[in-house]
Amino acid sequence: VLIVAAGTGEFEAGISKNGQTREHALLAFTLGVKQLVVGVNKMDSTEPPYSEPRFEEIKKEVSSYIKKIGYNPAAVAFVPISGWHGDNMLEPSSNMNWFKGWAVERKEGKADGKTLIDALDAILPPARPTDKPLRLPLQ
Repeated sequence: VLIVAAGTGEFEAGISKNGQTREHALLAFTLGVKQLVVGVNKMDSTEPPYSEPRFEEIKKEVSSYIKKIGYNPAAVAFVPISGWHGDNMLEPSSNMNWFKGWAVERKEGKADGKTLIDALDAILPPARPTDKPLRLPLQ
């Protein structure tokens, strides 16, 4: 899960050339994280609060960046949330009636939902080759 702050100036700082949002997305991909969920947090702090255009702007910017590093944006769920108020965390929020939900398409099939917990439930567990020999990296 990549949490992106939606507050004015916060998102811009995170997505800037040396920002932590970029760094964490790249690190996740480099470490082999195949499935990604993006939580656009602090939607209550946008101008105006719970702004759809702000969410769409962030979704577009982050999609563009994660595509460059190797993720397929069509397979990534983007969920507008407010952790402070609990909006779209477990239940759909009345503060964001404009959000109709997220949908992902991947080779294993399609998934959709409205909340962050739905997106987490839609993550497919990776195949674990338990029948193969154990490998341990040593340094």
